Amino acid sequence: MQQSSSPITLVISEVVEPDRISEYETWTQEINHAAQSFEGFLEVEIIRPRDHDYPEYVIVVKFDNYTHLRNWLTSSTYQHCMDKSRHLISARSQQQLPTGLEMWFTLPQTASRKLPQPAFYKQVIVGVLAVYPLILLANALLGPFLKGLPFLLGLLISVTFVSTLLTYPVMPWLTKQLNFWLYPTATKRTNRGDRLRKR
Repeated sequence: MQQSSSPITLVISEVVEPDRISEYETWTQEINHAAQSFEGFLEVEIIRPRDHDYPEYVIVVKFDNYTHLRNWLTSSTYQHCMDKSRHLISARSQQQLPTGLEMWFTLPQTASRKLPQPAFYKQVIVGVLAVYPLILLANALLGPFLKGLPFLLGLLISVTFVSTLLTYPVMPWLTKQLNFWLYPTATKRTNRGDRLRKR
């Protein structure tokens, strides 16, 4: 990847062994603390599993540019953190993303390597499919409560409502349903792997 001065994100998706969840929670605190000591660190967000039968954690680490992220990824501190977690997980994938609209587009869970982002026109179509009904919902639910408020304040409340639902759960759910279209190569590879395992 070319060096960039724009913020960049590392997304680590890990399926944790069910009997190791407590240890893994402790580990997430350690990697959070470790990342904060590196130059350019912005934040760490941990998305915990909702399905206890499939304990998948997603760790989102943000740095202010690619150089600082690379320094973190190539550090002995990062390697030590990864080594400590190997016995806690059954599957891991990671990808680097520039910060922007594409952060709403999630890779297939079984992807084992970085994939290209969907074509721009596909991102636009999915964005419209997600945003349009959310705007209608916001108008229907919030409209009566926003009457009488200053226009800009009402607009801020409405945009916050839409953005929150768009980030989670709408976009993750929608992109998962459309993985076959957004990531056709990964989907074909996954289906082929499933057929091979069944033999």
